[in-house]
Amino acid sequence: MESYLLTNVGDRDNNEDSADIISAELGGKSVTICVLADGLGGHGKGEVASALAIQATKNVLEEADSVDGILEKIIERAQSDILARQKEEHAESAMKTTIVVLLISDHVAKWAHVGDSRLYMFRNNKYHLRTLDHSIPQMLVLSGELKEKKIRNHPDRNKLLRVLGDEWDRVKYELSEPVDLQAGDAFILCSDGFWENITEREMCKILRKKKSAQETLELMSGIVQKRGKGKDLDNNTAVLARI
Repeated sequence: MESYLLTNVGDRDNNEDSADIISAELGGKSVTICVLADGLGGHGKGEVASALAIQATKNVLEEADSVDGILEKIIERAQSDILARQKEEHAESAMKTTIVVLLISDHVAKWAHVGDSRLYMFRNNKYHLRTLDHSIPQMLVLSGELKEKKIRNHPDRNKLLRVLGDEWDRVKYELSEPVDLQAGDAFILCSDGFWENITEREMCKILRKKKSAQETLELMSGIVQKRGKGKDLDNNTAVLARI
């Protein structure tokens, strides 16, 4: 597997996105975890929340002895750690984050997410699927009131229905079914500052160039930076994992 991580502050004063690519051995299996979090709340608190989500991922991997339930443990640990820090700093309304986590192990991929940071899967350099945002525009799409392509420019696109850092009365994360991997499969995890400024068709076009993971993400980021120039471009972060 080839992977690469790229992040850009955009037009903001600080970067509240956090991401990492982590390799581990669990139960005799080689495991790769890609994780990305987009902090919310401003004044540095979103940055804290997203960093806590990444650290929670590392902590769970260090403590785990198998891959069983690992995605659920990561998200629940991140949620617990963020809620605890909120209380310590009296920042209940200002320390929240999205999260999307990809697990690759034993020729199988599985993922989980909360919020509007996305995971895209491509097969044979064609768009295969993506996670569904926990946002008002996505809800409108699912109810048939809005077309999919309108999400990117919808005025309520930043209004999220689920995030880490809100108290939950039930499970709020989405967990995928396992997917058997094929040679050439590619996954992109990205924050909204990234996917709002590049289309799936453009991603596919670049993936077909069959360049390195680094070159591939840099070409995509070039489109994001150009399209967002002069438009208060948000922090934009992406992780590419390619089989």
